[in-house]
Amino acid sequence: MTRTAHTFAYARPSSLTSAEAGRALGLETAGGLTPAGAEDHPQFFAGFLSAPQAAARALLAVADVAAARYFRRTLRASLDPVVTGNGDRLRFESFSGCCGVYARLDVLPEGLRGADTGHGTTNVDVNNPLREALSRLTGDDPLHLRVGPDEMAVTTLDGAVVEKKVPLPDRWLRGFAESQAITTGFDLRAELGPTETARFLRSLPRTASGGGAAGGPLWVVPAGRTLRPTTRPVPGAVCLPGPERLAALQRVLRQATGLRVYGPAADGANPTASAWEIGLPGMRLTLTLSPEADRGFSGEGAVLEALATDEAAEDAELISVLLAWEPRIDPADLADQSGLPVARVRAALTRLGTAGRVGYDIAEAAYFHRELPYDARRAERHNPRLVAARALLTAGAVTLDRPGTSVVASGERRYQVRESGGALSCTCQWWADHRGRRGPCKHALATRMALRAATATTTAADTASTGAAR
Repeated sequence: MTRTAHTFAYARPSSLTSAEAGRALGLETAGGLTPAGAEDHPQFFAGFLSAPQAAARALLAVADVAAARYFRRTLRASLDPVVTGNGDRLRFESFSGCCGVYARLDVLPEGLRGADTGHGTTNVDVNNPLREALSRLTGDDPLHLRVGPDEMAVTTLDGAVVEKKVPLPDRWLRGFAESQAITTGFDLRAELGPTETARFLRSLPRTASGGGAAGGPLWVVPAGRTLRPTTRPVPGAVCLPGPERLAALQRVLRQATGLRVYGPAADGANPTASAWEIGLPGMRLTLTLSPEADRGFSGEGAVLEALATDEAAEDAELISVLLAWEPRIDPADLADQSGLPVARVRAALTRLGTAGRVGYDIAEAAYFHRELPYDARRAERHNPRLVAARALLTAGAVTLDRPGTSVVASGERRYQVRESGGALSCTCQWWADHRGRRGPCKHALATRMALRAATATTTAADTASTGAAR
């Protein structure tokens, strides 16, 4: 796994302090991106929260996920959450160290008491002393939140700088893109009230239990006002892969207004990803689970097709110019502005997601703009299947056979790739194991690239021939 040492530098540690009007929560920011460009310590918000205790516990839940590993628990996981200001709301995001759980807290306008919110993305410091202080927060005392440095911190030159050197896996950045691409296909499957929400989540195991029968995935199905566990993906069922991975939601059960569950249609008995959204006063806290506890989002392959096309790359450049930190991105509006069909706009948004520049909000069925403060090119450069597919194409390993088939030479083996209904299948072991559920194999991806190149060459030749005839 490729890992890069990344330094988060904060002007001072984040803290929760007493103030005349109540409590003051100061979240310090590292280097980030804003409409004005890169800033050392951007400020996104300063104002009171509508539900102080719920906000404190929800922020802790996001930090819990960032500090957790649900697979290979002995390895270290310590990443500070990402915060994005979208002009009317704040979004706090994190991934677990194993990349199998994606957490996001959306603090909506009503949760911020209508105070002005900035635009941009950065990391926020959530240190152990702050976690302990937030855990002790009780009562309804007013809570003032400041995200980023105040004026004094900006102008002070001799203040202490807190640095955290974190080995940042490239798969963490890829996880943002994959989870976005996967959740765009989710639908609302179930909705519970506050009492049923607390009862259901408290009934789940806190430690790995092996899932359903014979170690298979666990499923839940709506039953009256609650959810009933089942070992089979009956109609309407939602996969709950690794129920212990929802433990972070326990922090907010007292303030929860309900639970909404999202997922795709069942795919036979195969496990699928799912999203679990807790409603809070003026906020939403969502945990998205990968299809299996030992399976991170970074390897799902949902974005490989978009990465492999030159057309999507060119479209993404155009669409990126039109983004303006919107909390809701409408592909139809972007299509009107860019002159591109909606389908190409969606493909461009998927590609921008691989650079961390676009996320997806399931609750609103809409994309949103963010700019992760990392080298966005790493996600594409270090995607093993994409790199391998391009190497095969460069080496001339793809032979386009009769229509709908190709032969790909990989090492000493030859693999047949067939097209049916627009989808490609392969005779390799990857395809036999996953049947396209985790994106295309490198042979199918290389074939797709070769087919596009051949089509482009034929089109260019036809155009030249027509021009010469005239």
